[in-house]
Amino acid sequence: MTHDHSAPDIAAERARREQDLLERVLRSFDDCADPRLKELMRALVRHLHAFLREVRLSEEEWRKGVEFLTRVGHITDDVRQEFILLSDVLGASMQMITMNNPAHGDATEATVLGPFFVDGAPRIELGGDVSGGAPGEPCWVEGTVRDTAGAAVPGARVEVWEADADGFYDVQYDDDRTMGRAHLFTGPDGEYRFWANTPTPYPIPHDGPVGALLAAVGRSPMRASHLHFLVKVDGYRTLVTHIFVRGDDLLESDTVFGVRDSLVKDFESRPADTPTPDGRAINGLWSKARFEIVLAPV
Repeated sequence: MTHDHSAPDIAAERARREQDLLERVLRSFDDCADPRLKELMRALVRHLHAFLREVRLSEEEWRKGVEFLTRVGHITDDVRQEFILLSDVLGASMQMITMNNPAHGDATEATVLGPFFVDGAPRIELGGDVSGGAPGEPCWVEGTVRDTAGAAVPGARVEVWEADADGFYDVQYDDDRTMGRAHLFTGPDGEYRFWANTPTPYPIPHDGPVGALLAAVGRSPMRASHLHFLVKVDGYRTLVTHIFVRGDDLLESDTVFGVRDSLVKDFESRPADTPTPDGRAINGLWSKARFEIVLAPV
C-alpha cells in the first residue's frame, strides 16, 4: 500500500491559511500614524482572531453575535447605556477600574460607575436630603474626606446617587423627575453628611439583550444593595465608588462584580423613637452609616 505524500495535511494547511490572514490584517495597520491606536488595533485583532480560532466559531454563531451587538446598540439612548451594562456583566468594567486605580496607601478603593450617573444633579447643603422624595427608608450618612497623609480635604465635590425602594433610578421613569441623586461639598474639616435612603438590592435592566444573555447563561441580574459616590477635587484622583450593606445576601454574587470587602459598611438600624443626628422627626425606622473616604493624589 502506498501513501500520497504530496497531498497536503488538511489541518496544517488550514492553520497556515488562518495565520496568513491574521498577518495580512496586522500588516494593514503598518502605516497608522498614531502609535497607541496602532498598538490597540493590532492587539485587538490578535485577540479577536485567537478567540475565533480557539472556539472554531461557526458562521451562524457569528451572525447571532452580530445581531446581539446590533440589539445592544438599538436599545442604547441618552438614558439607557446597554453597552456599559454589557461591559459590567462581563467584568470588563471592574477590570478597567482595577487597572486604572492602583493601590496608593490606604486610599479608598474604586468600583464601577454604572449606567445611571447623570451630570447636573442638584446641590444640597451639608445635612441635606439626597432622596428628593424617592420612596425608601431614611438613612443618615456621614464621614470625612481625607488624603493618604490624614489631612482633611475641604471643598471636595461629593456626588451621590442611588435606586429607590422599588429598585429604580429616577432616569428609568418616563417623566422628568430628579430624585435619589444630589451633590454637596465637604466642609472645612473635610466633613460631609446627608440624608438618603437605606440601599436595597435591585436588578440591572434585564428586559434587553444583556438581560437575555444573563438568562441564557443562568446568571441573576441582581445587584447588591449600594449607594454610589463620586468624589472630585483638584490635586487628587477622582474617586468613583459605592458603599455596600453588610449582611446583604447578594454581596458574593453582585452581577457586575463591583463589591470590594473594604466598601462593605454597617448600616445600623434605628427604631422610630431614636433621636436623629440633626433632630429630624422620622415616623418609622431609619438607619445610619459612616464612610471615611481617603483620596489618592493625582
